Amino acid sequence: MIHLGNEDLGPLLSELAARIDGEVHADSVTRMLYAVDASPYQELPLAAVRPRHGADCAAIARFAARHRIPLIPRAAGTSLAGQCVGNGLVVDVSRHMTEILEIDCERRRVRVQPGVILEDLNDALAPNGLMFGPDTSTANRCMIGGMIGNNACGSHSILYGTTRDHVLEVEAVLSDGSVTRFCPLDKNALQEKLTLDTLEGRIYRALFHTVDDHRALILDRYPGPDVLRRNTGYALDVLARGQPWAAGGPEFNLAPFLCGSEGTLAIITEAALNLVTKPASRMLVCAHFASLDRALRATLVAVRHEPAAVELIDRRILEPTRGHLEQRHNRFWIEGDPEAVLIIELCGADTKEVARRVSDLVNDLQGIGYAFPVVGPPRMSQVWDVRAAGLGLLMGVPGDVKAVTVIEDTAVAVAKLPEYVRRVQTLMEKYQPRCVYYGHASVGLLHLRPELNLKKPEGIEKFKALAAEVADLVAELGGSLSGEHGDGRLRGPFVARMLGKEIYEILCRIKSVFDPEGIFNPHKVTAAFPIDRDLRVKAPRAEIPVYFDWSADQGFLRAAEKCNGAGACRKRAGRGTMCPSYMATLEEKHSTRGRANVFRQVLSSPDPIAGLTRAELREVLDLCLACKGCKSECPAAVDMARMKAEYLQHYQDRHGVPLRARVLGGFGRLNRMATRFPDATTALINHTWVKRLLGIHERRRIPALARQTFSRWFSTHAPRASSGAERDVLLFNDLFTEFHEPGIGIAAVGFLERAGYRVGITRGIESGRVQISQGFLRQATRILNRSIAWLYPHAAEGTAILGLEPSEILTFRDEAPDLVASRLRAQARTVAGRTLLFEEFVAEESRAGKLGALAFNQNPCHILVHGHCHQKALAGMQPLLDTLAILPHAKVETIPSGCCGMAGAFGYEREHYEVSMRIGELVLFPAVRAAAPETLIVAPGTSCRYQIADGTGRRAYHPAELLWQRQI
Repeated sequence: MIHLGNEDLGPLLSELAARIDGEVHADSVTRMLYAVDASPYQELPLAAVRPRHGADCAAIARFAARHRIPLIPRAAGTSLAGQCVGNGLVVDVSRHMTEILEIDCERRRVRVQPGVILEDLNDALAPNGLMFGPDTSTANRCMIGGMIGNNACGSHSILYGTTRDHVLEVEAVLSDGSVTRFCPLDKNALQEKLTLDTLEGRIYRALFHTVDDHRALILDRYPGPDVLRRNTGYALDVLARGQPWAAGGPEFNLAPFLCGSEGTLAIITEAALNLVTKPASRMLVCAHFASLDRALRATLVAVRHEPAAVELIDRRILEPTRGHLEQRHNRFWIEGDPEAVLIIELCGADTKEVARRVSDLVNDLQGIGYAFPVVGPPRMSQVWDVRAAGLGLLMGVPGDVKAVTVIEDTAVAVAKLPEYVRRVQTLMEKYQPRCVYYGHASVGLLHLRPELNLKKPEGIEKFKALAAEVADLVAELGGSLSGEHGDGRLRGPFVARMLGKEIYEILCRIKSVFDPEGIFNPHKVTAAFPIDRDLRVKAPRAEIPVYFDWSADQGFLRAAEKCNGAGACRKRAGRGTMCPSYMATLEEKHSTRGRANVFRQVLSSPDPIAGLTRAELREVLDLCLACKGCKSECPAAVDMARMKAEYLQHYQDRHGVPLRARVLGGFGRLNRMATRFPDATTALINHTWVKRLLGIHERRRIPALARQTFSRWFSTHAPRASSGAERDVLLFNDLFTEFHEPGIGIAAVGFLERAGYRVGITRGIESGRVQISQGFLRQATRILNRSIAWLYPHAAEGTAILGLEPSEILTFRDEAPDLVASRLRAQARTVAGRTLLFEEFVAEESRAGKLGALAFNQNPCHILVHGHCHQKALAGMQPLLDTLAILPHAKVETIPSGCCGMAGAFGYEREHYEVSMRIGELVLFPAVRAAAPETLIVAPGTSCRYQIADGTGRRAYHPAELLWQRQI
């Protein structure tokens, strides 16, 4: 299978496609997607190849060797040093080579393909009390192949070591296409390998004789064992410390040697890994410090207590957590305004013993820090989430000055860490950037990130100067320039400086033995390009005219540039909302990262206005459900839903408006006309030819129009008799409640009046939600201008404005302040501050003890809850759960689903129906089908309720309906 677009390569790629079971993609979108990883670099590849198995990888290598085409192995594409960026064929193992092949609990081993995600592996091992030790912050998307390529480590490496320490065997494709298995060899087996008349034999002979001839030099030039993280160059020191040179050392094994080789020597197709036992008891001490120096001094104290982890986070990372939609809930443990914190984990087999060790640690830290909150399960994960979000949070800070990747992977002996940081601070004073300090303090590795503007020549000069001076400093202190992220393009130019010219020449010879034609990931580790070549950020161009106010991001392009490529959007189902289209397709182009990368590249083109309407953007945005999961779950808070709406308006300005979009954009007006003949209209719009005309899938039932609108019912409604203590609330009458489900509005009014509130409803105004979703931003602005003018007097008086449909009411909190006319923005912010979901209001009033006398049915009930995407992103699920918790004897459980798949009109559209249902089948539909018949399904979103009905045949209730129905 082949997808062509690069005409010159067409015949060659056709040849390759005919030889493999996987796919070859050379279209412009694919090349854009694979032009970047999480590093500062960008270079268009020739194409991307997605092998299905090891035999494909061997065929790809033979093809590349024959035609001398570079191969760039890639897993999740989260490399920080540019290992996945280059002008060749990207070999992406993440799509198909994802199987856990064998779990051997007795021997504590597992055999996997390189595309297995670390968190998926640990989930599979968890029932047996086992796990893979190295735990990177990207565990929910990083893959074993990438971990081997980089010799990845993680926060607990002081306890579990590096990936190299757990790789037992690998199956690898060599540069001639031959396949071999590298494993431990005793003396006789090694001798047999040394006599082979093959590329494998030449590799064994070269490495054996290199170590035999230069062992003393290797041990002298490489960092010593007190530097626990060392990834500079190829791991000759690992071989030199083993057999046959070191009695009692590990057997000769090239599998650990390949760890950290970054795909420059071989392509890994399978790996056998060692496993560790999960600790029975774990606790965190979150130590707070008034200065960075105190935190570093405390690190030396903490490591004496045999911790599992000691992680440093400084103020520059803690600051953006305050306003981040997700991380603001995870920073509950932060006290005051620390300059730095240490997250110190202690673990063991006995809870009491761990608690005693925690107490001893806190006592030893007294006088250095000022607060030491202790966090145990189940909230430990929230603390670690703050640490894991570090890089993304930094990239989410608006502007061209970014905390750049350049000296972020240096490692020294932990005893030298305070001195090292002080000298780095002196360098920062010399060059004037602020610097971020965070990372693995327990092992002497800090992710130092100077804040530079790489769009300006002076910023690039500082980038180069700091890289060189820090390399010299690390070498002086006997450290490693790379501790876990690898050399790649970023540190490759300094390998000779770090290890010496003689060792560097040895590394080059080893590379040439493994890869005589230089096809495996060239210019990484050895023969590297200058570090300022192929930087992804470009000098700013004029901003394009826009409809949203993008000033908070300092412009539309900079909103896209917030994505650094960390790939948090590549999560699998059940781990959040972002990104539903990726979860369903596992395609990079349907991830937030993929879309942001294409946005950035077209907006950085010579004609960004024309770029905004390019076909590539239409392709990557086609399956974006505008769920807003990225707005909260992306550490950098990339808001792809808003970016898509901006794009749609520009695209339609140039190419015209399709009929279906035009009909949907007039949703409110058409419904008002149709209410005179509701039954006839419902029958008409569900007719086959109407669906065909509008591009609606034949299996979808378009929601029926109610025979009586909500506003008509309300106009004849007699409020409950006044008790004299009522408080006013205003219920926003959204289009769905008004025309399709007035019963929900009736239930909400009934409940609120019973609880002691005087209820009013809005009349003649809309939220503009439908128009925003369809890209009619000018129309949405006009609608919102009227609505804000209508709502502002109520908001200014302090009246709570409640909404039943999350997507509609939350528009006033999210888009409205940035879409209304500038003269109304202050008023829009006031309205946003008084806007609440129905369940947010009920939960707040319940906590305050303000709900009136309510009498509920006392019968036990089981409730399964599915939250609306916008609700989860902008309000969170807790208010909904708290609201349902006021029901007596209710057992409330959350379905761990992301998006339901309907997403307004998306799931009705013929071309999106299949993906819509596939998303529903990930988690939501199976959970609903498995529920007992008497279980109540709750979903606040209109789209969600219809999707549940279509996908499972079950009815889902709005929480207002349930609260009202359970009244007695």
